[in-house]
Formats: sequence, structure tokens, C-alpha cells
Amino acid sequence: MRPLQDPQPPPPDGVLWHLAGEVRALLMLPAAFTLQVAHPVVAAGVDAHSVFRTDPWGRGERSLRSVQLWVYGGAGAAAEGRRVRRLHRDIAGTDAGGRRYHALEPAYYSWIHATGFPVYRYATAYLFRPLTPAQERQLYAEWLQVGRVLGIQDRDMPQTVEEFWPYYRRRLAEEIEPTGVARELVATDVPLPPPAGGPRPVRLLVRAGWPVLRFLFLRLRAFVTVGLMPPEARAAVGLSWSPAQERRLRRLCAVLRTVVPLLPERLRYLPIAYAARRTHRAATP
Repeated sequence: MRPLQDPQPPPPDGVLWHLAGEVRALLMLPAAFTLQVAHPVVAAGVDAHSVFRTDPWGRGERSLRSVQLWVYGGAGAAAEGRRVRRLHRDIAGTDAGGRRYHALEPAYYSWIHATGFPVYRYATAYLFRPLTPAQERQLYAEWLQVGRVLGIQDRDMPQTVEEFWPYYRRRLAEEIEPTGVARELVATDVPLPPPAGGPRPVRLLVRAGWPVLRFLFLRLRAFVTVGLMPPEARAAVGLSWSPAQERRLRRLCAVLRTVVPLLPERLRYLPIAYAARRTHRAATP
């Protein structure tokens, strides 16, 4: 049964309202997804049921739209959360260790949600600026609201930042491992079809240059995935990171921190976020 009142998304002008729809936030998502599938049960479900190999661009576009609606969807956020749960309702099976799983089992579903907070907290310091203690606390409160939009009960989510960190460290120590799917997401030699969308001349140009573009894209994806993953998570997943890579990441992020804020808002923010922000300003005295 549906609750009497739908859960509310994060508030306008909150921390997520400024971060989640900005183009720099796109670089955070691969780290969160890789940390999710470093749980062997989640990896088993993704390996058996996801189209991330056969339709990576479409899958990415749909996931990104869903994430945007959780934050910027207003009255439609809860409906999107229910749609996500319906999609996961029939995802079940047995992982490599012989454990039966169901995608909506709270222990697994809540971990998928939980990974976003430490990645946002860590990557924001590189791509934007470090959060103050008050902003970090606000970000966590807003992330709990996202969890409620996804149908996660409060009893299945740590309710404060102080409760979150022991939960997170325990999961990293006891459950997270270098799964095959996680390793695949940071590999630079895996198959990757070219994007199918866009005008025909652009598609032809992309296909002609795809061997080089594919190599460059996979290198960049692996670089930002590992670099923007918190070090303790990186260690749990078995990913290496050198001082030279850290210096390159800091240089890249310094450029982004300088250039992106100079762009007009319609280019800085993804379409759903930009439309929501514009609508909110128009309705606010």
C-alpha cells in the first residue's frame, strides 16, 4: 500500500539542489556505481539482469534521468522512486557464493543508496570545494530524503552522520570486494559500442573515430572512477592510485573549478535540473 503522503525530495536551494544537476556531478557517478557493484550480491544482480554491456549509453541516460528526478522531480519524485522499485521487483537469483538474493532486500537496496553520500562528500572537495561540517550534515539529511523517495525505510538507513560512518566502514571491511563487475568498470580494454544517438553526420563521425574515442573514454572513465572514490573504499575494492595520478586529478579538477562556473546556467546544469531551478526561481518572490 502507498503511504498517505508521498516522501518529499530534497529542498530547493539545498546542497543537492546545487550539486546533483551540475555537469561536474557527472564525474562522480562512475565511482558510486562501481562501489555499489563491489558488493558481491549487487554485482550478481547487475551481471545477470543489467544491460550495461549491451546498451551502456541508453542505460546511463535512463539512470541519469532517474537520479535527476529524485532530486529535482518535485511532486513526481516519489512516482519515479516507485517506478525504480517496480523495475527491481523481479530481480532475484543466486550470487557466486550461493546466496539467494532479491534486489529489494533492504540490506542490498540500502547499500546501493548509501554509496552516494561518501562519494558526493569526497568528490565535492575536488570538483567544487570542501563541504563545511554544517553542509555535510545537511547533505546527509537530504540523502536520507532521497532514500525515502526510493522507498527505503528509516530503520534501514543510519539516521545521522555519526551513525553512518561505522555502518559504512563495517560494510567495506566485511562485504565489499573486487568483484568482476567492479573490475570491468575500471578496465580500459573492454568492448564498448559507439553511442547510437545524435544527428547522422555526428554518428558517422563518431563511428569513424571510435577506436580512438573508445580508448580515450575508457581511460578517462577509469581515471575519474578511481580518483573520485574515497580512499577507504578504493582500498576495499582493490584499486590502486599513485601520487602522480593524484596530481593529475588535482590539475584536472582545478581547471573544472575555474571554467565551469563561467558557463551560463543552461549549460552548467542538466536539462531536468535547469528547468526545475528556473521554475523555482519564477515561483519564488
